[in-house]
Order: sequence, then structure tokens, then C-alpha cells
Amino acid sequence: MGESTARRPLCAPVDPSLSMPVLSPPLRSPSMPPTPWPLPPLLQASAVLHLGAVLALLTVPAHWAWVLAALALNHAVLTACGLWPCSTALGANLLRLPAAAVARREVALTIDDGPDPEVTPAVLDLLDAAGAKATFFCIADRAAAHPALLNEIRRRGHSVQNHSQHHRHTFSLLGPRGFAREIDAAQATFTALTGEAPTLFRAPAGLRNPFLAPVLHRRGLTLTSWTRRAFDTRATDPQPVLDRLTGGLAAGDILLLHDGNAARRADGRPLVLAVLPALLAAFRQAGLRPVTVPEALRVTP
Repeated sequence: MGESTARRPLCAPVDPSLSMPVLSPPLRSPSMPPTPWPLPPLLQASAVLHLGAVLALLTVPAHWAWVLAALALNHAVLTACGLWPCSTALGANLLRLPAAAVARREVALTIDDGPDPEVTPAVLDLLDAAGAKATFFCIADRAAAHPALLNEIRRRGHSVQNHSQHHRHTFSLLGPRGFAREIDAAQATFTALTGEAPTLFRAPAGLRNPFLAPVLHRRGLTLTSWTRRAFDTRATDPQPVLDRLTGGLAAGDILLLHDGNAARRADGRPLVLAVLPALLAAFRQAGLRPVTVPEALRVTP
């Protein structure tokens, strides 16, 4: 990766000087009654297009090829938005921390796919040594297999949030009922293990489709993506990973690393353990304070 690429955020273009996150909804407790889901403009336009297609087929059936082409293009756009983790076209998606967190010089380090009995304890020790807090988006099945480790994450002052029950590769292909089953199962698992229901959700690999947002909205969960991503599940060299996280680093950023599914260096050491000390040092040098996402949003469970 060239220098100019390494120093750009790896998500939707966000001006770090802006104090507002991109389409970050005000969080509410899952116990609060849901308000109507605000249909995004793209989906409003898609609904109008589908209605128009039906009318066109009824009134000018000879133009069926053009109608199908328009629908195919529409579905291609919807698919592309679902495959772009930092898209906000399908609904609210938290990409950066809000203005108050920026003013406090806060950043959010998020760690996905654990807990892992080998890697997570070492990650916790590195965070403790730096006085840093992180948000662990955990897979509920793995949490159920390592309940003591899950509670150790919380005991040390970090946040545990929902990263689905099974982390299926086909997650983005689910419909409303499939999303509901997967998310509800994870919420139940985390609540049973910790006594507290998550308020944030991160889709596996960040991939989704238009049916996810209303499911999350009804459950009071906020879709949380990132400002910059390390791609540390594929790399073997820590320096490019660190460059992707620190190039242009700014207050309000949400950064993504992995304790589960962590790539290994040539010597077999998990890559995250090589990257994390330097990343935490970069926070200190920039005068940034790593906090949990709920702390940055000032969410009271």
C-alpha cells in the first residue's frame, strides 16, 4: 500500500475536523418502546421504483426489458451498499464518535471476534498497562464457551457488545427472521452471562442487507462500524497494519482490531499483540484517550 493510501481513513470519507458522526442515532435503552423506523432515502426511492415497475408492466408490458434492467440496477446498488461496511445508505451506522467525545479527545478501540483464550488475556494485559479501555464485539457462541474470560473483560472495565451469535459467513444473506433469530440469540446469551444486554451491534465483516436496520431499531441496538480498519486477520507484517490505523488518526475515530481470528506473524505470534503497544503509544503521543464506545456516547445501560 502506498503512503497516500496508508494515511487515509479506510471507510467513508470523514473530515476529522467535523464534530458530528455520520448518521449516528441517539442510543436508547432496549427496554424503551421503539419509535417508527425512519426509512432511508435510498430505500424510499427503491420502493417507489418497484411500485413504478409494477405499474409499467401493467400499462406498457412491451417495455418489460427496460423495467427489469431498472430493477436489476436498483438491486445492484442495494447490494453494493450492503457490501460496504461504512455505508449509511441502508440506515443509521455509527462511524465516528460524537462531538462531545471529539472535544474530550477520545478515540474508541474496538476488538472483534473473541473472546479467545490465548489472545484475549494478553490483549487485556496490554490495555491495562496503558490505562486504556476498549470495546469487545464478541461472538456469543465463543463467549458461552469462555464465560470466565468474558467476565474478566468486563471486570477490567471494558465493554462487551454483540457481534452475532455464530458469526456466520452467510449473515448478510439473511432475511428479517434470520437476523432476528441471530441477534436475539446473542442478546440472550450475553444477558445470561453478564446480567446486562448489549446496546451496540456489529455485523460479521460489516456486511448486511436492507433488512438489518429495522431489526436493530426495534431492539434498541445501534449498528456500529468504524472509521479505520486494520485488516489484521490477513496481514503478517505489523507495520502496514499500524500505518492503516495511525495515518491521519484523529479524535473521534473508531478503530478495529481482532483478538479472535487474529493473523499470525512469521514467528507465530498473534499480530494484534505486536500492533497494540505501538498503537497505544500513538494514542498517548497524539493526546488521545481510548475509551469504550458506550462511555464515549455516555450510554447508561
